[in-house]
Amino acid sequence: MIRSMTAFAAREDNTAWGQLAWELRSVNHRYLELSLRLPDECRAIEPRLRERAAARISRGKIDINLRLRGAQAASGGLVLNVDLAKQLAALARELGVHAPDLLPGTRLEALGWPGMIVAPEQDLAALHEAAVKSFEHALDDFIAGREREGARLGVFLRERLDGVQTIVAQVRQWLPEIRNALRARLEARLADLKLPLDPGRLEQELVLGLQKIDVDEELDRLTAHLDEARRILDRPDPAGRRLDFLLQEFNREANTLGSKSVDARTSQAGVELKVLIEQVREQVQNIE
Repeated sequence: MIRSMTAFAAREDNTAWGQLAWELRSVNHRYLELSLRLPDECRAIEPRLRERAAARISRGKIDINLRLRGAQAASGGLVLNVDLAKQLAALARELGVHAPDLLPGTRLEALGWPGMIVAPEQDLAALHEAAVKSFEHALDDFIAGREREGARLGVFLRERLDGVQTIVAQVRQWLPEIRNALRARLEARLADLKLPLDPGRLEQELVLGLQKIDVDEELDRLTAHLDEARRILDRPDPAGRRLDFLLQEFNREANTLGSKSVDARTSQAGVELKVLIEQVREQVQNIE
């Protein structure tokens, strides 16, 4: 099974400490690059999250964002800093003595004083465990999205590989006819010279000509590469780098096939092979 490197997943879990909202998105990258944005309460778990992501993903630039919503309300509501409130009240009375013309402030305004409202202490260890568990579920959704996109890419790649196989089979069928045509052209040229025909010399020139246009090895290697590409696509481990390397070999054989061509059909076949191989290469860049 192959996986795409582009995917998106979002997950929300309600906990006793608030709502954990995850977003994971990725794009193509040569290696694995993780970028995490976590609330202050969860920064301590970043190494654990990186370890879990790296254990299940091998390539891609991945942004991982976590938002902790409604944490104060979920953890028991807001708490008044009583000591600070008493100090402000005492200061307000003293200010009233020294500046009686000033209007007294409201209680709501006093609540806006820095530090007047405090959040109760949280059980961060339990919060961290809940966040890691929630992340595992989000990672499951993310990988499932990669696999769904990878399945679509797999269908595309297999169709193009089938196209390459069809062209290879066609060229094999044309080879006897091309060889016969080469012999006929050689005999016609020698006949035009109106010189005594040496059968041994004719066979020697024919053998040399056939060696120059012999593409049996290239066709055999292309067939072997096709088998290997299909095997890679069926493997459970990441396939992108292997396929990328293998496509270089595909290109090499297609170029040689085109350079040896002495027939319009094989020349066109070489062009079509390069088109199909390039289409495969473009999509392989999206595979993990």
